[in-house]
Amino acid sequence: MILDTPAKIIYLDSHSTTPVDPRVFDEMKPYFTEKFGNASSIDHNVGHEASVAVDESRNKIARAIGAHSNEIIFTSGATESNNMALRGIVGNNPKDSHIITCVTEHKAILDTAKSLEVNGCAVTYLPVDKTGLVDPQSVAEAITDKTRLISIMFANNEIGTIPDIKEIGKIAHENNILFHTDAAQAVGHLDINVNDMNIDLMSFSSHKIYGPKGIGALYARSIKPRVKLEPIVSGGGQERNLRSGTLNVPGIVGFAKAVEISQKEYHQENIRFKKWAKYMFDKFAGIGGILNGHSAQRLAHNLNVCFGGIDGKAIINSVSKKLAISAGSACTTQTVEPSHVLLALGLNEEQAHSSIRIGYSRLNTEAEITTATDEIIRCIQTLYRIRV
Repeated sequence: MILDTPAKIIYLDSHSTTPVDPRVFDEMKPYFTEKFGNASSIDHNVGHEASVAVDESRNKIARAIGAHSNEIIFTSGATESNNMALRGIVGNNPKDSHIITCVTEHKAILDTAKSLEVNGCAVTYLPVDKTGLVDPQSVAEAITDKTRLISIMFANNEIGTIPDIKEIGKIAHENNILFHTDAAQAVGHLDINVNDMNIDLMSFSSHKIYGPKGIGALYARSIKPRVKLEPIVSGGGQERNLRSGTLNVPGIVGFAKAVEISQKEYHQENIRFKKWAKYMFDKFAGIGGILNGHSAQRLAHNLNVCFGGIDGKAIINSVSKKLAISAGSACTTQTVEPSHVLLALGLNEEQAHSSIRIGYSRLNTEAEITTATDEIIRCIQTLYRIRV
């Protein structure tokens, strides 16, 4: 399916967000107008209809990840889900808690962990190798008698690297510790079964898979072990008393439709994305481009490349009227600091600033990839000449 973007700009920043698929939008529309009820007001048919839609959506999303419907808690997105997971586990006992995470996590994890540290929680930030992989053995060695949670990202949002989630989850369970993963970039793009992969808590978002913004979920295991969370939002008791507030019914319906479509289509999409990533990188390598991240254990729709000595922002600005690409996480692009992810791989500050991130989506065509590749190469060659 080909979707249009404003001004015909070739959009290659799908790790920050994706357009709403028309099929998703069509599914949502009735819940803004004819089916506008509050899902908590079930004394009448209007509210009951909304409640049924929420239940059906919860079931669809749960089935996609191998969970039970009562294990899906709707949130505003993965950032809130990450906060709910970490803060909900630590609860009111930060001084008696220890969390293990990784230096290349999203800021939603790192900043939450740092705020918990201020209140007395101990946090271990594990290093990664030059490809962005965290060693499962280092996870095991970091465990203490106070460790309550291990949180390792399913797929990195900047470099696309995918660690051995199943093995890390196994280590957590062998030590009676809960395992959380930020899967915002993974759900709808990879095979995920929370039971097979030893996942107890998992955060994910709708807008990374062609659904609406402002809606996401936290999976929280209900048995073996049962995850007990302290609520971070109190009020009307929605979402198992963990996340009170009127439910975003149109968003939830759109989220479920986006998950449903992605489950059917991502295998074929990934074949296409891998082909495009290989084509682009082969071309970029010819002018000195170096891959950031793991060469095999990576998201198919991610390509992160360093062009030594050429400022990544200069590349982005040079192509901005024709292409939408980025330097890294959408949550850190307002800063001038080098990417913490790239620095963790061993790149120096200049190399980190010389990197660009490309994220493919189902809106792209092969012709666009060829055009984008030529445009990026043209701009880099121009910048090389200016530098000399």
